[in-house]
Amino acid sequence: MAVKFSLLLPLLLFFSVISAQTNEDPTTRTMEEFSGYPSEPHSCISDSLSLSVDKDSLQKQIDELSTFSDTPAPSVTRILYSDKDVIGRRYIKNIMGLSGLSIREDAVGNIFGRWEGSEAELPPVATGSHVDAIPYSGKYDGVVGVLGALEAINALKRSGFKPKRSLEVIMFTSEEPTRFGISCLGSRLMAGSEPLVRALKETVDGQNISFFDAARSAGYSKDQEDLSSVFMKKGSYSAFVELHIEQGPILEDEGVSIGIVTAIAAPASIKVDFEGNGGHAGAVLMPSRNDAGLAAAELALAVEKHVLDSGSVDTVGTVGILELHPGAINSIPSKSHLEIDTRDIDEKRRNTVIERIHQSAIAIAKNRRVKLSDFKIVNQDPPALSDKAVIKAMEFASQQLNLSHKLMISRAYHDSLFMARISPMGMIFIPCYKGYSHKPEEYSSIEDIANGVKVLAMTMAKLSLD
Repeated sequence: MAVKFSLLLPLLLFFSVISAQTNEDPTTRTMEEFSGYPSEPHSCISDSLSLSVDKDSLQKQIDELSTFSDTPAPSVTRILYSDKDVIGRRYIKNIMGLSGLSIREDAVGNIFGRWEGSEAELPPVATGSHVDAIPYSGKYDGVVGVLGALEAINALKRSGFKPKRSLEVIMFTSEEPTRFGISCLGSRLMAGSEPLVRALKETVDGQNISFFDAARSAGYSKDQEDLSSVFMKKGSYSAFVELHIEQGPILEDEGVSIGIVTAIAAPASIKVDFEGNGGHAGAVLMPSRNDAGLAAAELALAVEKHVLDSGSVDTVGTVGILELHPGAINSIPSKSHLEIDTRDIDEKRRNTVIERIHQSAIAIAKNRRVKLSDFKIVNQDPPALSDKAVIKAMEFASQQLNLSHKLMISRAYHDSLFMARISPMGMIFIPCYKGYSHKPEEYSSIEDIANGVKVLAMTMAKLSLD
């Protein structure tokens, strides 16, 4: 059961005395002092909100949303514009409505729920995440940042808090690249990606269904020329803060309650194709072979070498896909295909690794007498830095709530990476069991989730009054 917020009588009396001594609006003054984030110059008190979270309701919502899945529990599979995705969207909009938020959707299905502030003409403070889920994943990735954000709004409303800037919760479309191979599709478009608009006109899924046909089946994008309407100008929000499970083991291992993200590492994705002559595994002697499979294997090891040679633990590289043709045990591979993911918070260092991988691919093709038929950088997004003012607000909220916290980087992709192109950005991490994510064992306790919700609520409260 939710615990009602309470204001101590002495605190109210204090506000009354201060208000009587100044010409300031007493409602505004009380609101600012109550939130614990008084505006300058009258920052003479820092009592925090006595926040509580309706844990039972929030856990029930997380559990209910997980039932909208194309695979059986405990796994969750919710693919963009599928029937289960549409039902999940309806579920989120219903909760937004019950929270008293005004709701709108854009042409690709980004969903916005807004709590109007007293100065609605100011750029709002935004929060949110995603609820789509890769096949056989868990029920917390992204979901905590949407349902937790709505609970943060509810907590602030129950407290009697009144925002100056409007507060907005966003459910982003397709943070996961499952269906069309494009991650953070909704937030990329919000950040104004013209190349993505052009690419989507020719994009199809594994069943050869076009992006626009899939979107229309879910009730979106009725006009193919409408996608520019999704774009948002820089400064549309005064700040964006995302709550998310860590998807790594650091917070749990160190017994820390809150991670405050200072930077998000951005990946570059590379596709590589080698072509050889192939042939019979018994009849073609080793000196005469042009083995595209061995070229791919050598390049995979080169990726590891170049990443390690960077000298930084923040540089990572992964060969996530390696395919051989024709794929028979007694046939020398005539073709090979690799897909490589490289990430770093340092863009220059990451790009240096990419160039070294390219040079290795050229050298390997020459030495093994095969053709490097393709080396394509699919995307090369820059990393994003969290805003200093947002970081300070998250740190202060953690301190006021007596929650241990640490500064850390995010090595995983998030919608925040692209929201940083629109507004100052920050992220709040909470612990998850053994760092598991993208698998059914993914888990965060309701206590850790509630801590994250409280930090998010207090951070939004401060930013809304700035």
